[in-house]
Order: sequence, then C-alpha cells, then structure tokens
Amino acid sequence: MKVHGLDKLDAFCLKHPPARSWIRTWLADARNAQWTCPQDIKFRYARASFLGSNRVIFDVKGNDFRMVNDIAYKVGVIVVTWIGTHDAYDKLDWEVKQNEANGR
Repeated sequence: MKVHGLDKLDAFCLKHPPARSWIRTWLADARNAQWTCPQDIKFRYARASFLGSNRVIFDVKGNDFRMVNDIAYKVGVIVVTWIGTHDAYDKLDWEVKQNEANGR
C-alpha cells in the first residue's frame, strides 16, 4: 500500500515520542500490506474500527492514541487523515464528520 500523510505522522512523533515505535511498525506493515477489504486489516489489527466510506481508526500504542485513515482498497492507497491523543479523538465526532464530507 502507498501511504500519504507521512508529514502528520512525523509531526505527531515529534510531539509524542512514545508512539514512534508503534507508528514505525504500522508504517512498515501498511507499506508491505495488500489490504483489499476491511477484513484484511482486522486480521492484523483486531482492535481497528471501521466507519463508512472506507475510514479506519487504529488504536495506537495500546489505545493511548488514535489514528484515522481513509483507505482506497482498489488502488492500494492509505491517507492518514488525523492522528492524536485518545482524549482529543473523543472530542471529535467522526460519524458527523463523515456525513458532512459526504454532503448529508
């Protein structure tokens, strides 16, 4: 898979060094993966959550942080949409954001 949004991951790791190892491992997994459907991700990341429109939320470093990604399975592209603390994630309503993006 091709991963976009590496600048977000780099900036996040500078602010949250304890997440760096997990992100480095995830990045290697994602780049070597051939995820064609959500089940492929769930097999490797059992705690991943899925929203509509191919949005995937990963628990980062034992759920201390969250990472939101949009995945285009057919073309093999992952876009890091957002990464932050679990507390910051809880303040955002990703279902509402998803509906706004889809014009609902």
